[in-house]
Amino acid sequence: MITFLRKYIFLIAPIVVFSSNAGTLLASNTNATQKIFAKLESSFNGKIGVYAINTANNEVIQYRADEYFPVQSTMKLIGVSALLQQSHAKKNLLQQTIHYTKNDLMYWHPITGKYIINGMTLESLSEAAITYSDNPAINLIMKHLGGPKAITEFAHSIGNKTFNVEHYEGNLNSNPKNTEDSSTPKDMAISVQKLTIGDDILTKSEQTKLLTWMKANTTGYKRIRAGVPGGFTVADKTGSGDYGIANDIGIVWSPSCKPIVLAIYTVNSKQTAKAREDIVASTTNLVLDEFAKHDVCFKAAY
Repeated sequence: MITFLRKYIFLIAPIVVFSSNAGTLLASNTNATQKIFAKLESSFNGKIGVYAINTANNEVIQYRADEYFPVQSTMKLIGVSALLQQSHAKKNLLQQTIHYTKNDLMYWHPITGKYIINGMTLESLSEAAITYSDNPAINLIMKHLGGPKAITEFAHSIGNKTFNVEHYEGNLNSNPKNTEDSSTPKDMAISVQKLTIGDDILTKSEQTKLLTWMKANTTGYKRIRAGVPGGFTVADKTGSGDYGIANDIGIVWSPSCKPIVLAIYTVNSKQTAKAREDIVASTTNLVLDEFAKHDVCFKAAY
């Protein structure tokens, strides 16, 4: 627990905690959770966006949840999910081999850089995009689907109306004043929930693939994963960029309770700012602390 942060007394617009079971809206300008969010923001001259759902009781914690944040590589979750959905009607689609050249490579190609000669299947590209955040991998997937517009349309079709990706990886917008390549924490969290544990968009076998790749994520050790207790399971997808962007979206499981859905976005006002992964970890800890107050099962596990 990050209990040392509770000594701060900063104030900000309320963090909203909503429990659909209780049917009441709880908001306070002085509660400990919101004070810590204010301190976290002031510590790096940036903004934090949070939307978290406890699926056991539908309690929600949100903070700047309806503001636009640059999504960066968290958009890969949407792109891969669009491909998985397309595979419904196209048998053996994921086994299709995509051939590419050195011209298709750009910064961060830990997997695609190894297979230029033989190419990669769409399934292997999907795994590379999620587990290793391989940039050419998602670009090849997007090209197959019809470009950034295609994954934006997919996002809108599942209810994520604020999602707006207009560029390929390598050219994604990071400027928080620009709404290109952005979405809101609320819409991204709800999309995570629908895609990974929902019943309407992906089949159970497709969800298993997606969650397996997310659980094996190699880029998030200092973010959501760093903010959960030992023994918890995390499946996530990160995003990083200029303006100190450090994003992470995914699901957290305690050993015995229902999952927590999390979308955490952070951005700084300065283009050259350093990414603060510790802010994501601290935010995760805050959210879990708050949920533990209202969920007996989670409190015991936490």
